[in-house]
Amino acid sequence: MADGGDGTAEVFHTALGGEWIYRRVTGVLEAIPFTGRYLWLADRKLAVIEMASASGLALLRAENRDPLRATTLGTGELIQAAIESGATKILFGVGGSATVDGGVGASTALGWRFLAANGRRVGHGGGELDRIARIEPPPLHRKLPEIEVLCDVNNPLYGENGAARMFGPQKGATPEMVERLEAGLRHLAELVKTQLGKDLADVPGAGAAGGLAFGAMAFMNAKLVPGIDTVMEAAGLESALNGADWAITGEGRFDEQSLRGKVVAGVTKLARGHGIKVAVLAGSAAIPKAEGINIVLTVQKEGMPLDQAMTNAPKLLAETARELAARL
Repeated sequence: MADGGDGTAEVFHTALGGEWIYRRVTGVLEAIPFTGRYLWLADRKLAVIEMASASGLALLRAENRDPLRATTLGTGELIQAAIESGATKILFGVGGSATVDGGVGASTALGWRFLAANGRRVGHGGGELDRIARIEPPPLHRKLPEIEVLCDVNNPLYGENGAARMFGPQKGATPEMVERLEAGLRHLAELVKTQLGKDLADVPGAGAAGGLAFGAMAFMNAKLVPGIDTVMEAAGLESALNGADWAITGEGRFDEQSLRGKVVAGVTKLARGHGIKVAVLAGSAAIPKAEGINIVLTVQKEGMPLDQAMTNAPKLLAETARELAARL
């Protein structure tokens, strides 16, 4: 199962088939090119694109994380490739990002121009957002495919729960960088409002993927949808629950965010409707359990260092699964 983050395209591939299309694209940090991919279902003219496959946090070592420079340009290049393949619809998973650029990088790949006061293009990354003075649409008008952004959060673009303050630190942002990114996102939102006539900053989910969801709405006419609902439908989860006693699901860190649009929230809601008990296997947990969840077991045991838990994750997960089996 997936909710728009890492692994979403894999779930669609398992459920619907299709072929993987590989493209050399601009890396998260421009100096590091990367081979990204997307899922192509030719009979449906449908592309499933994960931004994590081109601009994801997992593509960088911890010491290289820098949201002031990280760009979604490579993700936009994958979107452009899918359009050139004839896609009439794109399912766009935006979880797992390393970026806070408001979707400017991705939109640049589609022909949008973001110009500084001197008329020159600004650079890439969240650190350049405050330099934008004018936004120019692509010179040639063309009809874009239908784009659905599969969101796994409902955060606004900026503010205390926005892209910079809520998620910036996990992408490598220092407190000073967070404030710079916050100011850049506010500036971008104001430009989109005044120059394009679109007031989107407070749309739930606009802050997903460092504001890439906002950029997709502003520059690609995309609509935001709950990622977990779309994936559950494609995977046929509801029919699979018929006759089950338990639904077992998982999460990296089980916390309040897990209950807001993530896999755990979607599976739990569906299971409760069928009168099915729910167990969660998590890497770690900040809360003991939640309504509708009967058991929460963690891979990281009390007193265990995080690096030890991550290094030995496969073995520890198997042990935790055996512990759950014993309880059931």
